[in-house]
Amino acid sequence: MENNIAQKVIAFATILALPFALGAFVLAWAPAQQFHLSDPRGDGYVPPRSIEKLVKRVQDSTATVFCKHTDPEKNTLGSAWAIDLENDQGDKYPTTLITNHHVIDDCLNGKGTLTVAALYGKEFPAIIDNYDAENDLASIATSLELKPLKLSEYEPWPGYWVAAIGSADGYEGSVAFGNVLNGSKYEVLITVPLSHGNSGGPLVDNEGNVVGTNSFGQIDEQYNGAMSLNALCVKIMKCESDIYWKRDD
Repeated sequence: MENNIAQKVIAFATILALPFALGAFVLAWAPAQQFHLSDPRGDGYVPPRSIEKLVKRVQDSTATVFCKHTDPEKNTLGSAWAIDLENDQGDKYPTTLITNHHVIDDCLNGKGTLTVAALYGKEFPAIIDNYDAENDLASIATSLELKPLKLSEYEPWPGYWVAAIGSADGYEGSVAFGNVLNGSKYEVLITVPLSHGNSGGPLVDNEGNVVGTNSFGQIDEQYNGAMSLNALCVKIMKCESDIYWKRDD
């Protein structure tokens, strides 16, 4: 009789403890899974959990751009990033890259030859597909196969972690980190160091998604700048409205 009572007590205690044990398991499981994510989703202020993976992924989608002018003294070099965007050049040049207008300006109207190269790769011919001189942006088409980068769903706010990838001063695959200082409708002001050759490269958030195209440096100020995804909507790509990110005003 006593054994039956003891067994019933143990069984009852087990039933009571089971929900608490399951709850503790779930609470412990969620942070553990979050830790193994390579990106801190939903929080733009912190660096990625694996900077190495992010850098490698973005480098693989970034190219060096060479504008070889008929006058060698006017040759220019910049960077570009692959985007999922159709171009008008047909199947021969299926890959679309985004760069700066000032990178390809001297190759417009047959004044020079445009080529692109992946990191430490051979050069491939490229064609200027579209450009927006006012916002210093251009799209070029090439046969070089690169995986398109994703576009960030979130507008970068002051303090967000960002990285710039490109061919700084001709050094391919260069990487620099910083944060968003501030911004306007079309510009993202950043503390990331930029050099000649960075122009046209991607500015990415902590998930490796593009928030802008590195475009200019300031000599007398402690910041540099990129043209945001909003600026691409002016002429380079079609957006639902005149901006890529919609603010809840």
